[in-house]
Amino acid sequence: MVVPTQRSPERDRRTPVLVVAGLPGRAAAGVDQVAGELAEPGTVVVRHDLGELREGVVRRTVHSEGRESVTVLELAHGCLSCTLRADLLPYLCLLAQRDSVRRIVLALDPAFEAEAVCHAIQHVVVTGVHGRVDGPAGRSVRVEAVLTCVDARDWLADATGDESLADRIHVNGDDERTVAQLAVGQVEFADAVIAFETAAVDPPDRERMAAVLERLVPLAPVLWVADPEGCCGSDLRALLDQIPTDARRGRIYDAHAPLLRGEPPLDTDHGVTLIEFATARPFHPERLHSALDVLFEGVVSARGRIWLATQPDDVVWLESAGGGLRVGGAGRWLAAMTDDELAQADPDRRAMAAMRWHEDFGDRDISLVILAHDADPDEIRQALHWALVDEAELRLVQRAPERVAEWEDPFGEWHEDPCESTESTGAPVGTETPNDNRSNER
Repeated sequence: MVVPTQRSPERDRRTPVLVVAGLPGRAAAGVDQVAGELAEPGTVVVRHDLGELREGVVRRTVHSEGRESVTVLELAHGCLSCTLRADLLPYLCLLAQRDSVRRIVLALDPAFEAEAVCHAIQHVVVTGVHGRVDGPAGRSVRVEAVLTCVDARDWLADATGDESLADRIHVNGDDERTVAQLAVGQVEFADAVIAFETAAVDPPDRERMAAVLERLVPLAPVLWVADPEGCCGSDLRALLDQIPTDARRGRIYDAHAPLLRGEPPLDTDHGVTLIEFATARPFHPERLHSALDVLFEGVVSARGRIWLATQPDDVVWLESAGGGLRVGGAGRWLAAMTDDELAQADPDRRAMAAMRWHEDFGDRDISLVILAHDADPDEIRQALHWALVDEAELRLVQRAPERVAEWEDPFGEWHEDPCESTESTGAPVGTETPNDNRSNER
């Protein structure tokens, strides 16, 4: 009798990439320190300096085996998307082709969002790389982990403020992001957090920040670094080992994925609490627009899916951080889909929707998670309940949607970045100058 043999799973031969991010200032310096600690033999550290992005100039610095080289890139249109498509993604593919490169560390400029970089790695098609079949960089590299550096003195203030990113660093004038959106987004996407602290951090502030991190990224281990001039050595390697196997590692979650992941604490600690708001009736758009002010005081972040009475077919995604707010489209409700569209919908989403299906409204609902650090949860819930349609308005939603469509809707248009693309076309013209054993100062 011939016993069939089982094939062992094939080893992932893609080159691992560690992504390291941090806000301007102490956290950005921490990014360089962490990247330096990770610069072992076989590791290449890549950094794109976007300080002259407005002038269409980007400087790519590469550290490898004790050597440094700087390439000056001239972009036809200086923007983050163009830097990704024109150089970062093709360069990752080039490095992945080298047998000597066992790991790549991306030390991100503060203007970059790790989530946007990981999304581009997975989805943007890279073309024109010699010896490689066109396709996303994710065919050649895999995200091993995303590390976020934070300054424990300032992060919570940044995460709850309303300062424009353009006022803090050199980004294009049409970049409407806030520092808070970047601060929260960097941590929320992290697989591990490195918090640099000094004696200037009061114990209650440290404990409040720890409570925020525990609820924002419950799966991410946190390394507290007390020496502002030093980092981390063996502690950093231990931190990488503590990242759980089910960490996201660059994965982009769908808007319909669970909003609470990793079983975060639901109790209140040092004034920090998670607030869940869920209901099966829609928001009145004008009242919601007025009620959103409640999310800008004493709140770290809010995110989730909303149902607007004036947009019965479309899922609306709401996301806030500090004083910054994003509202945009997130596809269609299952109840508004054609049979062909339903056949392509995620099976898990369809199964979850079937458990709460309404005979008139289908899967339409509202599901928000709000992380407050200095706000009254009851006031937030009351403001959002006030923004819902009342009984008479709900009957209109059911029986006269054409009349509801005439209501004023402040959320009627979404913004789309004209530079967003799903294709990368190779590197721009650049000049490279080697500088042995030198480090750049920022």
